[in-house]
Order: sequence, then structure tokens, then C-alpha cells
Amino acid sequence: MGSRTGYRTCPLCEALCGLELTLDEADTITSVRGDKDDPLSAGFLCPKGATLGRLDADPDRLDAPLVRGVPVGWDEAFDVVRDELAEVIARYGRDAVAIYIGNPTAHSVAGPLYGSALIKALGTRNVYTASTADQMPKHVSCGHLFGDPLAIPVPDLDRTEYLLMLGANPLESNGSLCSAPDFAGRLKAVQARGGRVVVVDPRRTRTAALADEHLFIRPGTDALLLMALVHTLFAEELTTLPAQPTDHRPPTPAPRPANRPDPGPASHSSNTTAPGTAAETGAANVISAASGTGAAGASGGGSGASAIDAADGVGGGGRGVNGLDELRALAVGFSPERVAPVTGIPAETIRRTARELAAAGRAAVYGRIGTCTQEFGTLASWLVDVLNILTGNLDRPGGAMFPRPAHTPVYRRRRPFTTGRWRSRVRGLPEVMGELPVATLADEIETPGEGQVRALVTVGGNPVLSAPDGARLDRLLPSLDLVISVDPYLNETTRHAHVVLPPPRPAQTPHYDLALLGFTVRDYARYSAPVVPLPDGRPAETEILARLATAAAGTDASPADLDELVIMTTLGRAVAAPGSPVHGRDPAELRKVLADGSSPTEQRLDMMLRLGPYGEGFGADPNGLTLARLRDEHPHGVDLGPLKPRLGEVLCTASGRVELCPPAFAADVDRLAAALDAPRHDLVLIGRRQLRSNNSWLHNVPELLGGSNTCTLQLNPADAERFGIAEGTRVRVTSRTGSVEAVASPTDTVMPGVVSLPHGWGHDLPGTRTRVAAARPGVSANAVTDDRLIDPLSGNAAFNGVPVTLTPLPSPL
Repeated sequence: MGSRTGYRTCPLCEALCGLELTLDEADTITSVRGDKDDPLSAGFLCPKGATLGRLDADPDRLDAPLVRGVPVGWDEAFDVVRDELAEVIARYGRDAVAIYIGNPTAHSVAGPLYGSALIKALGTRNVYTASTADQMPKHVSCGHLFGDPLAIPVPDLDRTEYLLMLGANPLESNGSLCSAPDFAGRLKAVQARGGRVVVVDPRRTRTAALADEHLFIRPGTDALLLMALVHTLFAEELTTLPAQPTDHRPPTPAPRPANRPDPGPASHSSNTTAPGTAAETGAANVISAASGTGAAGASGGGSGASAIDAADGVGGGGRGVNGLDELRALAVGFSPERVAPVTGIPAETIRRTARELAAAGRAAVYGRIGTCTQEFGTLASWLVDVLNILTGNLDRPGGAMFPRPAHTPVYRRRRPFTTGRWRSRVRGLPEVMGELPVATLADEIETPGEGQVRALVTVGGNPVLSAPDGARLDRLLPSLDLVISVDPYLNETTRHAHVVLPPPRPAQTPHYDLALLGFTVRDYARYSAPVVPLPDGRPAETEILARLATAAAGTDASPADLDELVIMTTLGRAVAAPGSPVHGRDPAELRKVLADGSSPTEQRLDMMLRLGPYGEGFGADPNGLTLARLRDEHPHGVDLGPLKPRLGEVLCTASGRVELCPPAFAADVDRLAAALDAPRHDLVLIGRRQLRSNNSWLHNVPELLGGSNTCTLQLNPADAERFGIAEGTRVRVTSRTGSVEAVASPTDTVMPGVVSLPHGWGHDLPGTRTRVAAARPGVSANAVTDDRLIDPLSGNAAFNGVPVTLTPLPSPL
């Protein structure tokens, strides 16, 4: 038969690159190239994507369920899950079961489609995800600013003239909450057209080295710098609020064939959408993707209906923006001179940066994981968008804009954002977007009493390596009555599982980025069918999660029953929603359109695309998108054009205005002010991104190890000298929670007073089955991060700025 070619989206990071796969007669991937016909990635390929074949064929991947370490059949495994979950729930109650959903789940179809159903089936308030170890401050910030925690603006990279980045290293992460293949090429294009790129980071990263200017900043002080920039804009009268949106929606464009140039930005922006309930939506955080039965996910703060009147838009001296005067008053005490000694950035540099930002024709401020994983994560995330608003760059070409994903309807109901609907049992930490901080999961397992966690379900997660003070969690997992893990590997967490349910290999899995297409720098869609069929009897990942949900619910329903419930509920709400393309129609007739012999997963995706902003609306727009059209006519993806102004579509605050100074944030500014006079730690720990790694996922791929992908402790030469540390010295790093031993690597890319360990390592624990990773284990940075250090507004873990001490160790004899 010879070799054949298949196409799919890379599932290994947020860049969404198209891949061209060559497969042999045995369905083994023999080569991976960038898909040059993909309109978003245009053939770009990073080292991670190039090794997808090795990951797909990894001999350490599990291919059958394990029950207490013994391979069993699928029916037997689910019988154990059903019986033992029921026993825990009957004995201790539903809150005795916790669930942790990891980052890989957001890179799948199954997680967004079935994660919410699984959580609902468990009926527990003990929900934890990687979001509170990553981007939750951005959700909280946008929820309060715009009413929708999933309405996160991204920098319009392809049209900006000035980009200020904080805590972001996209040349190694490939971008995050900003999906932009070939990020380096896009930054070089900014510079080539006369623009300027400024990076703020405690390390001179690869991204900082490419920038026109790099500003070293002390970890955890980003919010102080941002507030000083706000202070300067007000003090020097440099604010320019954005123009108001028009009060009509742009016409829905028909999909363009891949690679056909878009004619340019829309000539007008969108505004009022009719309220109503949503169709099935994807989500940014890994648990919030609605299963289709609700409007906005688990946030309690849904998504955008009408917001800004044309007569009272964002502009006109602040009309359409609440809190301008309050914000001005808050910023008074944060002058550049006051902030400079704490941040390490000179006052004049702060003033110059504010002036450059204000003077640029098209500018964007972008903050990422370094601004989130700190004790002022929400304030820093908020102030990033405050700067975009005050300089007139929110929702305008070249500024910070809201993508319009093809699967997310624009007629969604309005439900203002709120947090704290319940609190954690032990520390009283507030719920955010339906989940509790992962920093308190260990407390809930360890502390006796009613509601103590006695069972844990993990889906695509490795919290032993990714949660703060992961070593404590590792010590506690053996005490649980039941651990169920959906994961392809026996890793540092799943080695404790009583039941492991492994998903199929990537080549056997369909792909549509429900969670990540809301962050693309151009509107774009792509569906990848499996390039290799599943063996007989092998359930898809979607079926595994659906069966897990029905088992958790204690029902005899099949996965097909669950899918049918979701489809009919979604259609029923869509026909009842004013503004929906199917308003007033019969759901049963619409259901027949989806019954074309495709899988339930494809039927649900088809429904979402038909109801989305580019969809054919079940006949309302015959030229609109359907899954069949996307799959068959655009196998490399479809370009839906540059980002367009749409603040009016996404804004859904109770006031109908942008809430520039939410009361919760204003109150937390007192804590920020106190940081100006707080004692400074001698040394603090930060993390480190690596191009050939992604969290703890990829250390079992031999081709990705070596080079810069090493687990060393970086520190400034001045600190190395005062501690008597040379290149290669073994050093003990100690914090409140524990210590690790690492090899030192002095470098002037790290500012004085800062040490850096990459995260995701620590593969030396017994009972795992990742032989390549175990041969080069590194150490876990999260053995020394502190689960008591969090951002109180979001509950996010503060991985950056952790106080540590260093002790050089004697060389082995």
C-alpha cells in the first residue's frame, strides 16, 4: 500500500500549528512537517510538533486500563469505577470526591465537551484544575472588567506598532492566551514595519533578547510597575479612551478558502446581541467548557449579550466606562519614583515607557504566566487591560482585541460575573469559575472532618509535579480510598491510581480546539479527523469521559444517551433564544439535520458550528460553516479574517459598561501599597519555560531532551560569587515547604537576587512507567514552591517570588 499523508492540528501547545503527517503501512507516523497550506501557521513547526510521531508511538503509553496495576478489559474497569465511586459517595457524601483536570485536557476535544458533564455527574464542590496554577487571575480580571471571564483580549500582533509584554516568553512557550504560530516571526514583522517590542521579565529570555528593549523587574512587582504606568498616564494627561462601538452587528461573513487574503478589518464594529441561552461553548479554563446544557460554563458569570449603547459608548470622556475617577485616585500613591526602588526599574524608564505606549499609533499590552503566578496576579492582569483601555487600544485594530471563534454563539445570555459562591472547607478560600484553588487540595485531603476528600479523579493531570508543594500532595495520595486517572502514562500522580483509563494515541483522536480558538490572533477554524482508526473495542477519549460521567452519576445511561441529552437541550435553548439563527424553530427538525451517520462528537461539533457566528444556521445562511464543509472543503483550516472590533458583543456587566475599577480590586490595592514598604527577601525563586518541553508532558521523548532542555538552577554571577557557587556546583535550594538539590548554572540572563528552576521535572519517583524521563529526572521546582502563597482574588498559586535560601554542597568524592 505504501505511505500516505494525513493532516491535523498539533495538540502539544497553544500555537495551533497545522501538521502534515506521513504514515506507513502499519499506520506509524514516520515524519512530521509543518502544513504549509494552513492559513494560520503557514508551515511553521517547532521542535515539539516535529516529534509528534515519537510521542504517538511511545512504548511507555498504556494501551489498556489498569486496576490496581493489573491490565483489565474496559467493561471491568468501568464496573470497578462505578462500584467503588458509589461506595465512597454512599459512605462520605459527594463532596468527599475531588476532581483535578489538567492542562492537556484543554488541548483536546474530549475535555471541553465532557469535562463539565463529568463534574456535574460527580456533584462535588471539590473541583480543581490547572487553571489555578496558571491563568485564573486573567479570568477573574476579565470577568469583573467585561462581565465574561472568557472574554480575554489578545494582542493584535499582525497590526500592532508597539507591544509591551510582561511575564511572557512566547519564543519558548509558543504563546499562551494568545495563539500565534511563529511568534518570533510575528515579532520580527512588528519591528520590520517600524514598530517596537518591549519585554519586562526577571530573566533575559529568548523573547527578551529579540525585543528592542528588555527591562529586568523583581519577581512579583509587575502590578506596581503597571500602576506606575497608569499613574503617569493620568499625571501627564496621556489617556485616550477608545471610540464607542456602533449599535449594530457586522454581517456574518461566509468562510473563505484557506490562504485567500482577507480584504481587511471590518468597516464597523459589533454591538448589541440579543440575550438568550448559549449553545455549546468551548472555554479557556479546562473545566468551563459547557457541555451544551448551559449558557456560560461553570463561572456563574456568563457571556456577552448587549452592553454598550451607541449613545453612551466607551469614549466621550469616559462614557461607557465606570470607575475612571476611582482608578485615578488609586494611582496617585504609585508614582514612578515611589515604585522604582521596589521593581528595580528606574523612574525615568517607567515614565518613558508610559509616554511611548500612549504615543504609539497602535499599541498593545500583553501579560502572561509571570503576571498570573504571583501574589498580585489578579491586580497585574487587571492593570494590563486598564492600560489597553486608557490608551485607546482596547478593541481596535493593532491593539488588544477579542477573537470570534466559529463555535461560540454571539446570542448568549447575560449573567454578571461573580465569585465566592462557596468556599473551601479548611482554609475558606473562595470558589472561582466553579472551582477551588489547587493550592488547597492537599489541605482537603489531609484535614479530618465532614467533607474530607476521600477519593480523587484526575483527567490529564499530574498535580504531584504541577501543584504548589507537590511533594506534600504526593505523600497524601496513598491515604485516599480511591484514585481514578484518565491518562496515557503511569506518571508521578497516576502511579497512585487504583484505576487508570488511558485515552488513545493522538493519531487516533479527532481534534478541534474548543478551548484555544478563542485566543487566536486571526479568526480561524480547523477540524482534524483521526488519521488512524481506533482498533475494535477501543473507546475514544470522548467515550471514556462520557462513560466515566455516567458511572459517577450512578445511572445506566450510555454515552450516546448523554450526547443526545446535550444536543436536544442545546437545540431547545437555541430555538428559544432571541437573536439565534434558529429562533422559533422545531428542535426535532433541527436534530434530523445532524443525523448524518457521523459520531456523536462530530454531531455536537457540527451543531456548534452551525449555531456559531459564521455558521449556516441550519439553513439560515447556506454559505455558512458546517463541520462537513470545514472538514471537506478546508482540510487545512479556514481563515475567517483579522480580528474585528466586537466589545459590544462580549460586554455583559450588570451596568452594560466596562467596569474599570471593580470594588474588589480597589480594596486589594491597599495590599499592593503595603508591598512598597515590605522587607525584601535576599533570594526568590522563579520558574522557567523551555522550548522543548511543555509542563511535565514531554520529557519521555528522547529527541526533546538535551540542549537547552535541562533542569539546572540558574542564578546571577554576582550571587554565585557571594555564595561560592561555580558552574556545575550542586546546590540545595530550601524554602518553607522543603528542599531540592540541583546543578547550578550562573548566567547574567537572570537578575541579581533571583534564581530560576524550570517546572515539570522530578521524574525520579518509584512506580512510574516513563523510562526516558526517569533516566534524566531533574528535580521538581514544586517541591519548594509554597501552597500558602496565593493571589487571594483568584486563588491562583504564586509560583514566582518564592523566598528561598541556597547552600552549596560538597563535590562527591
